[in-house]
Amino acid sequence: MDEALPTATVRTQVTVPLRFPDGYVTAARVYSFHGLVDGREHLAFGLGDRAGDSAAPDASPPLVRPHSECLTGDVFGSQRCDCGPQLREAVERIAEAGGYLLYLRQEGRGIGLYAKLDAYALQDGGLDTYEANVALGRGADERDYTVAAQMLAALGVTRVDLLSNNPDKAAQLDRLGVTVVDRVPTGVHLSPANASYLAAKATRADHALDLPFVP
Repeated sequence: MDEALPTATVRTQVTVPLRFPDGYVTAARVYSFHGLVDGREHLAFGLGDRAGDSAAPDASPPLVRPHSECLTGDVFGSQRCDCGPQLREAVERIAEAGGYLLYLRQEGRGIGLYAKLDAYALQDGGLDTYEANVALGRGADERDYTVAAQMLAALGVTRVDLLSNNPDKAAQLDRLGVTVVDRVPTGVHLSPANASYLAAKATRADHALDLPFVP
């Protein structure tokens, strides 16, 4: 049964030119919102045919990625995760297909930046990324995608092609009344520094990752 979804509305929208360190450039229509249930400052980036000041007709589902904020990976290029490369990939693919990147302020799978760094220290002692969160007394993954569903509703989007390897995102959005027409996998951004992190996502959270060392 779909959960009741509190109404959110668009607060502001403005066009922002984007440029990435590898030289890729595009433009986005950036939306802020009133009424998001957690009170945080989440953003939606309209890309491709959704980058204008009026929404494209919803004849086909937009490509949508809910991307959880990762300061260390998105901004500083940390190799401990795949967040930065996923963000870069998502912007280009959504710009080509037309859709939205939802930038969600859910650092550390919802536990916050300082706690994420505490979890890193525990991972250095041998715990995986999920075990470390639990050892801190937190949930393995505390993310709640109600705000993502609210943002999409405010943008007039009811059906999406979901750019994600994470089945929990699809399940939560579906429960919140967003129809996931197709789940589109992201690339696998594997490096020696993040191999154990990706393996934990595949084995403990059923992320669709084609890793050579995961059965």
